[in-house]
Amino acid sequence: MIIPKIDLHAHAIPSREYPRLDGDHFLVPDELRMKYDEIGVEKGVQLPIASPECECDLLTNKEARLLVETRPDTIGWWFCNIDPRWGSYRPNANLSVYLEYFKSKGAKGVGEVTTNMYFDDPYMENLFYHCEKCEMPLLFHMGRLGGGDYGIVDDFGFPRLEKALNKFPNLLFIGHSQKWWAEMSGDVTEAQRGGYPTGKVTSGGRTVELLRKYPNMHGDLSAGSGGNAIMRDPEFGYQFLEEFQDKLYFGIDFCAIHNVMKLSGFLDEAVEGGHISQTAYNKICRENALKLLEK
Repeated sequence: MIIPKIDLHAHAIPSREYPRLDGDHFLVPDELRMKYDEIGVEKGVQLPIASPECECDLLTNKEARLLVETRPDTIGWWFCNIDPRWGSYRPNANLSVYLEYFKSKGAKGVGEVTTNMYFDDPYMENLFYHCEKCEMPLLFHMGRLGGGDYGIVDDFGFPRLEKALNKFPNLLFIGHSQKWWAEMSGDVTEAQRGGYPTGKVTSGGRTVELLRKYPNMHGDLSAGSGGNAIMRDPEFGYQFLEEFQDKLYFGIDFCAIHNVMKLSGFLDEAVEGGHISQTAYNKICRENALKLLEK
């Protein structure tokens, strides 16, 4: 049975301002509603952008909150976002002041964190500490240093992320982006991890290992990266969805009106064809998100 989905990864803008360097814009609510109706999504979770590495026209926390109030038909919940350099621009800033305020206004988590610093940078660890303290899950984009990219930085094999998972065991990390999902397969090379690897998935992938080992590591299936990780090798994808059915969240990450995301249809066909259980489908498409958002 097909059910309406929850999009854990939405970026909507109240109105169009100036474009990004590529000429595109995020979607306004009416455009997002149209795209949702096409692929069977009920509502999304607005993710602000707080760091300059990602966008010139930041998606603010206030806009996220107001979108939930003014367009509850499309944006049902919101995360807040914090750049770890906020406040005093010191690695011991009391970021709980911001987090507790946003939480009191209805924020359900933190993200999409795009700050281009290493996972074990003192500024990032301070953010993780306060997110854990305030019981706010953190959704991150993983990137690389050197310009032309954004997101929290790790080396090949995720040693710094694993360090954070151990150091902050009560903080729920939700992984996203090419560099997170490319390491699904054990044969991926460092040169491939920034793209969309194709072909069969082999054992030994670090993404799989971290999801198996750490209760506080979850996965965001949005964008081409998450969809590719599941659909590149359908037989592996079905097994992966079943194994991690309690740790995965359907998401889309529409960044422009022309974006096409195929994961929704893939999941629908998988459950209708008996490739995944109804239980796993329901959790990934909706129930896991609601568990996160309604506590």
